[in-house]
Amino acid sequence: MKPVEILVINPGSTSTKIAVFQHNRPVFQKNIRHTPDELKPFNRVADQYDFRKQHILEELAQAGISVDSIDFVVGRGGLLKPIESGVYEVNEAMIRDLTSITGTEHASNLGALIAHDLASMIPGARAFIADPIVVDELEDVARLAGHPRFSRISVFHALNQKAVARTYASSINRKYEDLNLIVAHLGGGISVGVHEKGRVVDVNQALDGEGPYSPERAGTVPIGQLIDLCFSGEMTKEQIRKSLVGNGGLVAYLGTSAANEVEERIKNGDENARLVYEGMAYQVAKEIGSGSVVLKGRVDAILLTGGIAFNDLFIQLLTYRIAWIAPVRVFPGEDEMRALALNILMIASGELQPKIYS
Repeated sequence: MKPVEILVINPGSTSTKIAVFQHNRPVFQKNIRHTPDELKPFNRVADQYDFRKQHILEELAQAGISVDSIDFVVGRGGLLKPIESGVYEVNEAMIRDLTSITGTEHASNLGALIAHDLASMIPGARAFIADPIVVDELEDVARLAGHPRFSRISVFHALNQKAVARTYASSINRKYEDLNLIVAHLGGGISVGVHEKGRVVDVNQALDGEGPYSPERAGTVPIGQLIDLCFSGEMTKEQIRKSLVGNGGLVAYLGTSAANEVEERIKNGDENARLVYEGMAYQVAKEIGSGSVVLKGRVDAILLTGGIAFNDLFIQLLTYRIAWIAPVRVFPGEDEMRALALNILMIASGELQPKIYS
């Protein structure tokens, strides 16, 4: 019997990652880099659609992979309307929403569109997305922000958090839906999700940098000082946003977003670097602590994942403050390609049923 063959597409701001899985085994992986000069002619991310699609087809052809052998194409989900966690087959409603987005753009928006187009070229193939960043399972009480003009929203590293949570559950022969977990994704942005019986009932909004400061985001800053800055005339709206998201956190304090570089500075005696680094761990620990309150102290485990989870000193600084809450387990990195493929395997086996986007 022919193994299920899955094409995975994960567009980023300056790259397009692709992989082909035969069942759960990757047989081809490629990170297609896009230079600033290549992207310069495109005014909007959406305009890069044909450019990226052709690159994917060229790379598959060069690798000797026939697209006709593909059974499923799965793309990284984009900035859709808030939806529940799960796997969604790409449909006309999703395409309509992704092609009519105004305001905030994200390269991941292209994932579903390219997946749908490629699947339509292959007899019998189907296109899906899984756990996009807009997964929203917040409890109503978690949406309150202190004033009716504002509302807390759910935008976070849903794909990696859900995949790590399921991996942990499987490792202890339990179902994800039976566990209470706190999952901290530690990357350029940091999100701390409260997973109660398979649903993320509370999480900081990581896209805009709410919550702990991170390598590139300032986190939740003092609101009075922010208001004063906004009306000081010193910076434009765009400059303020960039200082908070992109040039905040470690970048603002230390001039780098590389955690391994910061740890090297600390080893060489840089006390300021240690203070800033410990401050980031301190803030993540506070976020995890608040998550334990949401779960009323009934926490089965705390899972640490993302790129920074490779850095031993940060994990030590963080674990020192949170180990009393629940057992801490570390899952370094963020294997988004495998996570997308595994979601599709659950669809193929009937373990999961696809949801309908509307």
